[in-house]
Amino acid sequence: MLDESGRPVRNTLVEVWQANSSGRYVNANDQHDAPLDPNFLGEGRTMTDDEGRYRVLTVKPGPYPWRNHYNAWRPAHIHFSLFGNAYTTRLVTQMYFPCDPLLPFDPIFNSTADVNARNRLISCFDWETAMSEYATGYRFDIVLRGQLATPWEK
Repeated sequence: MLDESGRPVRNTLVEVWQANSSGRYVNANDQHDAPLDPNFLGEGRTMTDDEGRYRVLTVKPGPYPWRNHYNAWRPAHIHFSLFGNAYTTRLVTQMYFPCDPLLPFDPIFNSTADVNARNRLISCFDWETAMSEYATGYRFDIVLRGQLATPWEK
């Protein structure tokens, strides 16, 4: 995670939450017909290191129906919450995966009008993060301020 000058944001709490691989959240309001895994809660916390990096090991979330209209689906995404020095400096965003065919149809993703800013919400596949025969890796770069800032939920 970087600030507007490209400096790392150190020792910052990063919270994540997501649906499971079948697109289901562990939440009483999520009742669509998809399996729940009792061992997957879909949430976690980590801290950035001295270089502003963080690491989360999880399953890739699946798309899910959200009943906004007939046959409406949200693309796979992970929610990120970043804390500054106070709760009022919290930034919440969601980031997506490359080549997801649902992105062009998602009103939340497309609510970011600037196409370049919207594309910064898409992670990059990352060989350095991938774990041989265990996990693929994606890099979610979050920039807090400035011209290349990651769009966030207001």
